Amino acid sequence: MHNVLIIGVGSIGERHTRCFLTTGRAKVSICEVNNELRNTIADRYDIEQTYDDLDAAMEASFDLAVICVPAHLHIRMALRLAKAGVHLLIEKPLGTGLEGIGQLRQTVMQQKLFAAVAYTYRAHPLLRAVRDAVESGEYGRPLTVQFVGGQHFPTFRPAYREIYYAKRETGGGCIQDAITHMINAGEWVCGPVRRLVCDAEHIALPGVTVEDMAHVLTRQQYKGAAGTGEVNGVYSCTQYQTKNELVLTVICEKGCVRADFSAGTWLTCTDTQGPWVEQARVELERDTLYVNQANATLDAIESDGPPLCSLDEGLQTLRCNLAEIDSAREQAWKTIDAQS
Repeated sequence: MHNVLIIGVGSIGERHTRCFLTTGRAKVSICEVNNELRNTIADRYDIEQTYDDLDAAMEASFDLAVICVPAHLHIRMALRLAKAGVHLLIEKPLGTGLEGIGQLRQTVMQQKLFAAVAYTYRAHPLLRAVRDAVESGEYGRPLTVQFVGGQHFPTFRPAYREIYYAKRETGGGCIQDAITHMINAGEWVCGPVRRLVCDAEHIALPGVTVEDMAHVLTRQQYKGAAGTGEVNGVYSCTQYQTKNELVLTVICEKGCVRADFSAGTWLTCTDTQGPWVEQARVELERDTLYVNQANATLDAIESDGPPLCSLDEGLQTLRCNLAEIDSAREQAWKTIDAQS
């Protein structure tokens, strides 16, 4: 049984609490500065041990800390925990800037710790299926990746005005909150982004001024079973649309591969005159991806295996976030500097 500390039990922290408990492999404690919220979550999930700040929590011993506080606090908190020898699962995005990340990476390596960033699409069987299909080489080298989707944010996150989302400085807005998932998934399938241009605006969401839509064009560097080359990326996300949908399409030399997350299917097409052919259909419960992620995290800690999304991969996506923000402001293409 692993001793797991969930830090911050707002919406996402509560879900991590529930899902680590669901694995049956974790004894969960929580750390939350809001007394009413801390007591509510402790009562709801029968949590025995709670803490009102990190100082108090670090007097105890934990195998893993799941950091669910606003993004601008991630690196500082992760570094402190890493110095104490605690494995890390850090909610996305990794941060809101690059300060302190070099020290965190060095500490994680020195302490020989597991460290991952919680991009949950990587725990999705449909994304895995698309990645495996591309990596098989059967469809030839990927040429273009398209990822389009969105949802009605006031319906799915009605408290968005009062949480981190309301301010870019705390990780809010479509770039850092939503399209970052799509970019991270696209990089996992088609390689890291090397250049991008972004259009982002606030269009419709009441009560905030952060962007609620983003469109990103990318140039990515693919290297895999089918060869090496540049992949063009098209990513589009809105947070005010009526229909909740998400579709990933990878256009390769010899055919196309698609994951329709809304329908729960992955499909292929290799005939220019033919239809999409359904390869598999999956039905997921509300918490499935988070339970998958929790189990994968515990598996990796037990076996010294790789994380679903490594610290370096999370850092690469963070660089994309920052480049998108700059690009939208300057209306210009940006190069991703992997050495920054």
